[in-house]
Amino acid sequence: MIERRSVLRGGFFETQARTIIERVPDWAGIPQGWAVSPYRGCAHACLGCVSRGGHRRLGLDAGRDFDTRVVVKANAAARFAREVQRWDGQPLAVGVSGDCYQEAERVYGLMPQIVAAAARAGVALTVYTKSPLVLRDVEVLARSGTQVAVSIASVDERIRRATEPGAVSSQARLELVSALAQAGVATHVLMAPVLPLLTDAGDQLAATVRRIAASGAAGVHPVVLRLPSGTRQWFLQWLGERHPALVARYEELYDRSGVPSAAYEERIVGQIAQLAASYGMAPVGAPVVARPFDQLSLV
Repeated sequence: MIERRSVLRGGFFETQARTIIERVPDWAGIPQGWAVSPYRGCAHACLGCVSRGGHRRLGLDAGRDFDTRVVVKANAAARFAREVQRWDGQPLAVGVSGDCYQEAERVYGLMPQIVAAAARAGVALTVYTKSPLVLRDVEVLARSGTQVAVSIASVDERIRRATEPGAVSSQARLELVSALAQAGVATHVLMAPVLPLLTDAGDQLAATVRRIAASGAAGVHPVVLRLPSGTRQWFLQWLGERHPALVARYEELYDRSGVPSAAYEERIVGQIAQLAASYGMAPVGAPVVARPFDQLSLV
């Protein structure tokens, strides 16, 4: 169950984090090994979110509860400001356990303080989001050198509506990439998750990469769908209802830990890399070192 100190307020569960910098699971597929997540759970309700299983450690389920019972680490900014001063400088991701610019951030406003604290410490951040709310902090992000990775899995809107029902459209996210890039924010696209047999056809990948390039993204980082415990049950339940003929093929493609076959993943990632290169986009690796700045001039 959610820990006793949690308080239900405004539809969110508030809790106090004992520590805020956490290791990123290997199957997450992102370059950073450590992350800061002010929110756990996510109103975007993406079926393939790899963080669903974490909600079960709170006594909640990985399905509907993950989508609707968002846990807010109310002391995240203050806790991070202390921890990052002792950090060894490794790059950090923000928003792995739940989009850090989902609706809860509109209420709590934790991100400007987190970005500022990282910049003061000279620690590079990459913010992972699907939300246009990130534009609220565009000046802070640009001045600090924070990178933003906008998640765009596919430009097939029919599949997007079915698998990411609470998120804005792919077109809105492409426009978000353009707005961030024009404002001077280092912006790339996390092309994730690529859904086997649903969004991995050659013409689908080409259409997605072409529109990502046109948006002004500096690069693209592809990740094939992972199905760790929690995510696997929720996603396969949906697949069985909407695409029952594909269930057996998914069972063959994925191992027990939820990782797709290496041969399949290498083929898809290779295709996307070739497409990205043809449009002048670079492969995405670890973020650049943040530029220190004076918090008072930005916040």
